[in-house]
Amino acid sequence: MYGHDRKQMREVFFRAWQRHRAQQPLTGVEPLVVAVALRHPEYHALLQDPTASEDRDFSIEAGQTNPFLHMGMHIAIEEQLGLDQPSGVRAYYQTLLKQGLDEHAAQHRMMDCMGEMLWQAGRQSVAPDPGIYLSCLAQLCGTRAFGR
Repeated sequence: MYGHDRKQMREVFFRAWQRHRAQQPLTGVEPLVVAVALRHPEYHALLQDPTASEDRDFSIEAGQTNPFLHMGMHIAIEEQLGLDQPSGVRAYYQTLLKQGLDEHAAQHRMMDCMGEMLWQAGRQSVAPDPGIYLSCLAQLCGTRAFGR
């Protein structure tokens, strides 16, 4: 699912959603894609019409959220939680849940930290630094650093 070809990455979302709607078997990352999409009914129409959004730009300046980036970040967090990578991410997630957030809201809070890490990497033209992500999560949770 990962790569730099935007159209190819979006096709994973469209194909998974199409298979889900046709009640066909899901393979690979598709069950996770569908699970994330099901939590976002606001994106269902978009997923049903690939020609309307396969090449579309979503402008932050125009107040638009990129639904593919948003769902992709949910998928990345789900995978991180499954592996506890970077080490400690699962403990931060559990802390957010103990603070009263539901799973979806906790992931949205974590996305802010992931976004900060990615923004810093892009700004400095370097690989994303998990330390930035984990430090942000520690601050978000009001707790000590886990997994270091």
